[in-house]
Amino acid sequence: MKGILGTKKGMTQVFTKNGKLIPVTVIEVEPNVVTQIKTVEKEGYDAIQLGYKTVSPKQSSKPKMGHTKKAGCEPKRFLREIRGVNVADYTLGQTLDASVFTEGEMVDVSGISKGKGFQGVIKRHNQSRGPMGHGSQYHRGVGSLGTMRPMHVLKGKKLPGQMGHVMRTVQNLVVVEVDMENNCLLVKGNVPGPKNSLVLIRTAIKNQDKVKEMDELITYVEESIEPAVTNETTEPVEASSIQEEAAETKEQEDTNESSQAETTEE
Repeated sequence: MKGILGTKKGMTQVFTKNGKLIPVTVIEVEPNVVTQIKTVEKEGYDAIQLGYKTVSPKQSSKPKMGHTKKAGCEPKRFLREIRGVNVADYTLGQTLDASVFTEGEMVDVSGISKGKGFQGVIKRHNQSRGPMGHGSQYHRGVGSLGTMRPMHVLKGKKLPGQMGHVMRTVQNLVVVEVDMENNCLLVKGNVPGPKNSLVLIRTAIKNQDKVKEMDELITYVEESIEPAVTNETTEPVEASSIQEEAAETKEQEDTNESSQAETTEE
């Protein structure tokens, strides 16, 4: 088991050389710092704590700054634990980047879903509506709230209320590409949360050892186009020779006009 914290930047698409389109989510992975290592002997379980997103001391508190100081790093905005890891592979203050994962690995991505506010039962619980015409007088209501007995709303009744803004996990996603130049991971499919939200990427709990063979992606490289070289050589033309030719042409035109005028008078 391994994991890392990142920021969801949005979705795009990539193409393979055999013409297949793959929708991917771009996750920016800034360096994560191991701020704490928990062991069974001391805390009762094995886990590592990761710090993400450096903030100024004004945006942090003294307890947090003292906690991150032990790891030799600056204050962090987010601190998250990852359990089930081999703590012997990590050291306090170690930095993790996008190279933790490789192309074709299966991962689970967790994040807080988009908040949609107060919603009705049709949108919140996918219930069906009543007829919209013929005097039904029941269109988007919640339906019957209680039975004949015991004459009250039973516990667990699906009603309108707050929708979204809860922790959700999408399992068995594939890492399509690891972009170390831009510190990004391209994950196939969509992940929960709005843009610029925090996400946690972990090894897929149901497919920890499974690695898919990924097709080679098309990369676009800007190439400089050099002008074609010809055997013909062009010699520079002096401005004085151009002026002389223009003067000779003008004299010739004046001579022709004068000869035409003499011919007309005769």
